[in-house]
Amino acid sequence: MKIHEYQAKALLKEFGAAVPRGRAVDSVEEAVEAWRELGRPRVAVKAQIHAGGRGKGGGIKLAETEEDVRSAADSILGMTLVTHQTGPEGRLVKKVLIEEAVAIEKEFYAAVTLDRARGCPILMASREGGMEIEEVAARNPEAILKVALHPLAGIRPFEARSLAFALGLHRFKKAEVLKEGIRTLTALARLFLEKDASLVEVNPLAVLEDGRVVAADGKVNFDDSALFRHPEIEALRDEAEEEPAEREARSAGLSYVKLDGTIGCMVNGAGLAMATMDIVKHFGAEPANFLDVGGSAKRKRVAKALEIILADPNVKGIFINIFGGIVRCDEVAHGIVAAKKELGIEVPVTIRLTGTNEEEGRRILEEAGFAVGKSLNEAAEKAVAVLK
Repeated sequence: MKIHEYQAKALLKEFGAAVPRGRAVDSVEEAVEAWRELGRPRVAVKAQIHAGGRGKGGGIKLAETEEDVRSAADSILGMTLVTHQTGPEGRLVKKVLIEEAVAIEKEFYAAVTLDRARGCPILMASREGGMEIEEVAARNPEAILKVALHPLAGIRPFEARSLAFALGLHRFKKAEVLKEGIRTLTALARLFLEKDASLVEVNPLAVLEDGRVVAADGKVNFDDSALFRHPEIEALRDEAEEEPAEREARSAGLSYVKLDGTIGCMVNGAGLAMATMDIVKHFGAEPANFLDVGGSAKRKRVAKALEIILADPNVKGIFINIFGGIVRCDEVAHGIVAAKKELGIEVPVTIRLTGTNEEEGRRILEEAGFAVGKSLNEAAEKAVAVLK
């Protein structure tokens, strides 16, 4: 689950990191009111959407006077902001953050995420702030410093201090820079672990000319599987920012992620779903989605999954790959046949069933006119060949 910048900064502040003063608003009049509350300083008017690259897309403007604030807020609110992360369709801006503009002396990068190779969270930092971390990693990987975090102990004081020294925070004239930097790095690690985040990123982490260290931007994502432990985080969800099909799938208890291909995939089990997408690509096509119906793929869930897949106009064919462990293959087959009649499926459907009652399941599907493959390779090749 993603949240907006202003929500991320509120959480960072809660855990001890300093952030610029600001307020999120959804109207021009509220923008002016927020500017006045801040003491009429120079402010940044920042579009609040779940995507990066807002400045390049015209979603961040500086303003000094009431007229400037009105103009900036009026131009950003209601715009469809297109960035490299939104795709060509863009995102509708419904809120802006009115935030004091800060005088930055030096920018750093800091983030906490999961290192899958090490099997633990890591705190990453770099002196090259304000840039995409992927660019830094490609050009100068040595510039990225990493500290592996203990999943229970988190970051220990000596680790935060060592990282701050490695970044050079002790070299600034103002002594408080080092202290505030250590506090901020610690706050990122605590937020990540205590709120079950999947990413906490501050870019840039800014050292200001007055000696303060602030999170000039903030991005926090959360592990959906842990949200039951954090109703206060679930309450931050902005459903308008989510893909409608993904929102519908979540309400139906399905795991769905929309992709850009043309073959809709319906699979039970996340690992099998990943393998299915890989083999679709292997045979020369692109998957239109990740969709895991779960281990117990009952008739209603199968029908709902197919309905969500078919809502994507890019889908030209469907590949169903079911392992009958908990669920019986014949029951899945009946669900697919019923869904075809109910939904009026017109695109070609290719199916691979294996497991409990697989022979009976294949017989039901073949009699209903579906293309069935006995092996994963055979079924995937058929699914791609139909489109070609």
